[in-house]
Amino acid sequence: MYLSGSDSEVIDYDKIDVTIEGDGATTIPQRKLDYAVKLKAMLDEFDKCLLININNVTSDQIHCMRKDMRGRVTFLFGKNTLIRKVIRDYVKETRQSSLMNLMEVVRGNIGFAFTKDEVAPLRKEIEGRKRQAPAKAGVVSPVDVIIPAGPTGMEPTQTAMFQAMDIPTRINRGQIDIEEPVQCVWKGQKVGASEAAMLIKLGIKPFYYGIKVEKIFENGQIIDASVLDITPEEIAGSFSLGVQKVAALCYEIDYPTICNVPHTLIHAYKDALALCLDFETYKWEGLEHIREVLKNPGAFSGPATGGGGGGDATGGAAAAEQEPEPEEESSSAAAPGGGMFGDDSDSDDSSS
Repeated sequence: MYLSGSDSEVIDYDKIDVTIEGDGATTIPQRKLDYAVKLKAMLDEFDKCLLININNVTSDQIHCMRKDMRGRVTFLFGKNTLIRKVIRDYVKETRQSSLMNLMEVVRGNIGFAFTKDEVAPLRKEIEGRKRQAPAKAGVVSPVDVIIPAGPTGMEPTQTAMFQAMDIPTRINRGQIDIEEPVQCVWKGQKVGASEAAMLIKLGIKPFYYGIKVEKIFENGQIIDASVLDITPEEIAGSFSLGVQKVAALCYEIDYPTICNVPHTLIHAYKDALALCLDFETYKWEGLEHIREVLKNPGAFSGPATGGGGGGDATGGAAAAEQEPEPEEESSSAAAPGGGMFGDDSDSDDSSS
């Protein structure tokens, strides 16, 4: 905290007195001095923290969270002007200019959650603790609110409130019944006084409030908390897509890189196989395998995926490809045995 003079003067919080006498003297509340010492100690001890938003969060929620996370997380709240002043002094004392990034995010109902644990599971734990709350007039609604149809338990004398909001009702067994669901609050709009009173009367608590992690400060860098929602599968998919585009581009312009060299080698090997198939003098294991496949593709066909048996389907395909040769031989000379219709062939020859 600066007492007098220019901003270049830095005061030691550990040695300053609460009251300073003399010309131009001022009095600094002890709570502000204590807060400055505490925040500096947190910045010295921790290298990362979560910047949390506590809009519509009750003090009891914060108290319970502090109690449950004691030893893992240290929560610290304060006025933004005081926080920014302490950070500026701390940067001037320690020359850690990266801490100035915090100045940009200390706005609104912000607080610090200093920790040494992993931030991803800690963020889920913090944001998972929410409490149900009633709608208040003037509050921006985070969700759409619909009043369900059915009995309300209210006396018939209170129908004027429903008529003012155009809610269709009827009297049933001495109480007001809502005939059909009606939306009374829209997401992103402020809750009106009539809507808030109606929801309170009906005992509806439509909102759930809790601490929200907005930013992450780690090693001098400010990171948006939304990056923690990215899964490793999404990162791997984006990286693979980028590698494919780079490989395609480099292959098209004949520029060798680690991405497209494997594809270039594969295409070159295919060209070598296609060229050497016409030359019987060239032989190697891969080339001989390709020749066997081209000579008898039915022998290398995989099992069928249809309803019949895989072996029967494969055998049928192979037999169909080899079927023309026996027919040509049988036309010139009768083979002994005659195959499946051998008896009929013999009878035809004898009759002729």
